[in-house]
Amino acid sequence: MNLDSELNEQKRRVDFNTYDISVKELVSMFNDKLIDVAPEYQRQFRWKDDRQSNLIESIFLGIPIPSLFMATNRDNSWELIDGVQRLSSIIRFCGDDNAREKLNKTDSHLEPLKLKKLKKLSSFNNKTFKDLPRTIQLDFLLKPMKVTTLSDKSDMSVRFDLFERLNTGGVSLTDQEIRSCIYRGGFNDFVKRLTEYPNFKKTVVLTKSMESDGTREEFVLRFFAFLNNYENFDHSVVEFLNEYMMNTSKSNSFDYSANEALFKSVFDTLSILEKGISRKQKTTPVNLFEGVAVGAALAYQQKQPLNMEGIEEWMISDELRAFTTGATNTKAKVKGRIEYCRDKFLA
Repeated sequence: MNLDSELNEQKRRVDFNTYDISVKELVSMFNDKLIDVAPEYQRQFRWKDDRQSNLIESIFLGIPIPSLFMATNRDNSWELIDGVQRLSSIIRFCGDDNAREKLNKTDSHLEPLKLKKLKKLSSFNNKTFKDLPRTIQLDFLLKPMKVTTLSDKSDMSVRFDLFERLNTGGVSLTDQEIRSCIYRGGFNDFVKRLTEYPNFKKTVVLTKSMESDGTREEFVLRFFAFLNNYENFDHSVVEFLNEYMMNTSKSNSFDYSANEALFKSVFDTLSILEKGISRKQKTTPVNLFEGVAVGAALAYQQKQPLNMEGIEEWMISDELRAFTTGATNTKAKVKGRIEYCRDKFLA
């Protein structure tokens, strides 16, 4: 494919619309659930009051601020891709109690923003939206905001790419958090529910920060993606997991009951590991997890119970280490570590 053809092919996959929408309309759309801020994004609302106030001052003064980026869902609602800090600050300032309650999912109550440290509009300091005269309130509510929307004609891989490229807020989303934003539905809910299974939590050891950034959800996703499709793995883990989650989310053939039973049986068995799936580290290495957990599942489908003899020794063996170090995401190494562990459990 030549350069022009490649460029044109990729451009055809992306379709945008641009709008000027008043602050009042944006807040109303959010209140009416026409604009969706996914739970994974809500944790990003971390701007301090002075930074939020500075944004409000810029809007009052008519200073251009970056566009809000949205993706259009099939029901024509919009899903926020980039701009959570800006939209959240606006809602906190001029939204009603209902809007602030919808915005905030972590604290019991989100107080209206009281402006502070403004330099140009210093007499606005220490005032909330309700403290301002009606004429000034209307001036703010009627200010236009630029909104760029990704059409639902664009495919899901484009949407993931945009989340990744535009995900530049104060707290960046991980790949799995982006997947949770994009591929919402039954399978995503299933993955999240299994992260709470006690023997899975005991067996897969993570740091406190990893517990809240989607890592545990990605481990569950990896379990099913490699269990059901490892022989088709090429080289990109991100694309492999994206494709599996997208296809499974749309599929009617995924047997939730059978897969949940298998998942629980595997981690019930592996929970005998005193330090979880590890090589004496404080956390579970993802490549070792793929080998041991998926290998155990493949073996369990052939034989019950699994052979657990010597597992502590062979998990740190040179043979398995060769499949889990170096260039670990080659097809040969993925296949090697999974089948090595499978054969140990079947021995």
